Amino acid sequence: MNKKIKIVVLAKQVPDTRHVGKDAMTPEGTVNRAALPAIFNPEDMNALEQALRIKDKTGNAEVLLLTMGPGRAADIIREGLFRGADGGVLLTDRKFAGADTLATSYAISQAVKKINPDLIIAGRQAIDGDTAQVGPQVAEKLNIPQVTYAEEILDITDEKLVIKRRLERGVETVSAPMPLLVTVHATAAPCRPRNAKQVMKYKSARTASEDALPETCYFLPLEGNDQLKIVEWGVNDIGGDENSFGSAGSPTKVKKVENIVFQAKEAKKLTASEEDIDSLIVELLTNHTIG
Repeated sequence: MNKKIKIVVLAKQVPDTRHVGKDAMTPEGTVNRAALPAIFNPEDMNALEQALRIKDKTGNAEVLLLTMGPGRAADIIREGLFRGADGGVLLTDRKFAGADTLATSYAISQAVKKINPDLIIAGRQAIDGDTAQVGPQVAEKLNIPQVTYAEEILDITDEKLVIKRRLERGVETVSAPMPLLVTVHATAAPCRPRNAKQVMKYKSARTASEDALPETCYFLPLEGNDQLKIVEWGVNDIGGDENSFGSAGSPTKVKKVENIVFQAKEAKKLTASEEDIDSLIVELLTNHTIG
């Protein structure tokens, strides 16, 4: 392809909800992020790999990560840099706090407008919410086409992408014009590991806020080292309606939280006889497990 393509990968730092303990939720019904280790959202890693494959294939692409969260979420951008991304933007501001998918997608769409990419790639969903709403909502707010459940980007030209989608009953191949937003399914190729040279190059990369911390005094100075600067934007940097950010712009509220504990009951051993099978079906119908 002739022109340089700018790709934004939407990534999120999430609590590792695959290892949930008794302290995983707060009394207010929100995730207790302090009780769970923070990780790079798995499907966003799949999305990053698709972006890096486009960069490898075309030799003429720039890959940027965009994430929203507290200051520590800059770790996500560093992980991307270690794997081959070219830079990233951290959206961090107390006014973003408490955002549901609607407010999150609004903030991200405002930042994307400022970056003005040709292609946006995101994971299908985050493991701390499982809504699969943010990507499509961003596309709607930007008024651009979207392709969901992508498993592989097969081809890319100056004008369009050819994409294989993983659906419930098979696969589908579609093409769509750019600018475009693509959400990537978990069955897509896993992300490549860190590259040792990239780690050495970007290990001191940080935001301006991180640069002010005492522990960074021994790092290479940011002044004059543009490759080490992780861009940091707040509400004032991306513009928009302040009432649409954070909790103020979030109509979704947690009304009630219940802890459900599964307990083992008595076990029954059944044979393959018709009598045992009929007896099991009757029991399941009687207690409304089925039917």
